[in-house]
Order: sequence, then C-alpha cells, then structure tokens
Amino acid sequence: MSRLFHAGNRELQDRYDGRRVADTLEARRRAEAFLPEHVALIATAPFFFLATAAEGAVDCSFKGGPPGFVRVTGPAELEFPDYDGNSMYLSLGNIRLSPSIGMLFVPFDGRSLRLRLRGRAALVEDAARLAAIPGARRLVRVAVTDIFPNCPRYVPDLAGGAASPYLPREDGSQLAPEWKGRDYIRPILPRDDPHRG
Repeated sequence: MSRLFHAGNRELQDRYDGRRVADTLEARRRAEAFLPEHVALIATAPFFFLATAAEGAVDCSFKGGPPGFVRVTGPAELEFPDYDGNSMYLSLGNIRLSPSIGMLFVPFDGRSLRLRLRGRAALVEDAARLAAIPGARRLVRVAVTDIFPNCPRYVPDLAGGAASPYLPREDGSQLAPEWKGRDYIRPILPRDDPHRG
C-alpha cells in the first residue's frame, strides 16, 4: 500500500511501465522524519515554493525570508512566518479550507539537495510567539507527512549561469542521470527508457 501515490499516479505508472521504479523510489527515498541534511537545507533556505488548493482554486506561491525563517520544530514538523502581503490570502485561505499542502526547497546551484514535503498546515496566531519573530503576522505550522528528494536533473545553476547538462540535445538524446544507474533502479527501468541499457 503506497502512502505517496493515488489512483491517478498509479494509472500512469502502469500505462508507462513505471510502477516498479515508483515503488522502489518510495521505499528507498521517502522519509517520515527529517534527516540532518533536510534540517540543514531548511535552516539555510532563503525561500521555498508553497502549493495549496481548495474548492478548485490551486495556488503555487514563492515564500521568502531571511535564512532560518522556516524552522524545524519536531521530527516531522516545521513552521514558517507569514509576513505582510497583498491581502489576497490565496495560500492561507486555501489552507483554512483544505490544510493539505506541498512545499519545495530548491537551491538553484545545480548540485545541492532539493526537498519536497507534503503535509497538513494550520494557522497559528499566538501573540507572544509572533512578537518573537520580526515581521511575522501569523505562523503556519506544518505536520509533515511525506519527505522525499526532488530530482536535480533539470535544475539550472543560476549562480553560475549554466543550464542543466541534462536538458535534451538537438537530436533529442539526453545524459543519463546518476540515479538511473543505481543498482536497485537500473534493472527495473521502464521498457522504453532510453537509459535502460
């Protein structure tokens, strides 16, 4: 029984012969508690992307602050401040109606760990806690349910001004990503995978 995949994911995994890879990645790469490298990434991140949805209103938002503005508060819990904004409350309004969220931490250096999180969010409006965080209007507490890496394959190195070396070439061929060469992945790649070899 998968915790990460629903019927829509499964239908496509089966259509394109990807279920073996998906199940193996879930078993080997998904975590239920933060590892030290996850905590280090989150503690130094100056931004992340937040996905929310409610009543058909899907939103993806950039959330930024000084490094350390997102704090890991438990083995699978974190919180971040909501700062002054544009008064639309797209993300927070979605959270009020549907607390399921996604978070994506990506350092655009072309090589560092990237992290996806899924969880359930709640708004916290505790005056004493807010007073201790400069600029915080409220806090968002997240009970994290799924922790898993985001593939680096197409992430550009923005600081170095370099595109990902894995982008398709003019002839459509691509470099094989490191993960497809792992001994537990290579034999189970989909039948039509160009890197199956």
